[in-house]
Amino acid sequence: MKLNSLKPADGARQERKRVGRGIGSGLGKTAGRGHKGSFARSGKGKIKAGFEGGQMPMQRRLPKIGFASLKKKDTAEVLLYQLDKLDAGTIDFAALRAAKLVPSTAKYAKIVKKGEIGKKFVLKGLLATAGAKAAIEAAGGQVVEAAE
Repeated sequence: MKLNSLKPADGARQERKRVGRGIGSGLGKTAGRGHKGSFARSGKGKIKAGFEGGQMPMQRRLPKIGFASLKKKDTAEVLLYQLDKLDAGTIDFAALRAAKLVPSTAKYAKIVKKGEIGKKFVLKGLLATAGAKAAIEAAGGQVVEAAE
């Protein structure tokens, strides 16, 4: 192989289409754009995503289902086994924030059952899943409900 014999693979480089260069070129007059319509005009070739030619689009025909809570982004999840690292007998939102278990942007915290706990403590003013409540109470602790 020599540097002067290097060339791109067959079909890797195509020649540029020279449109509007007479009828003999095959791309004269309308320059391959056909007759009339939005695709024949300059700058009008794009249609919005989801546009179906004026027919009621799919995203508007289908029913809207589900619900997204606005509290979700403000709620931090704390795993059950992480509470074992805390020394406090009463755990509230301030204690979790002090231990850096919840980010500064969070307004609420929810305890989720993952792992085991060995200590007994009182959970005050925090949300907890049913499994987490059962695990805390089984360890001899207590859950005081949060006012939502």
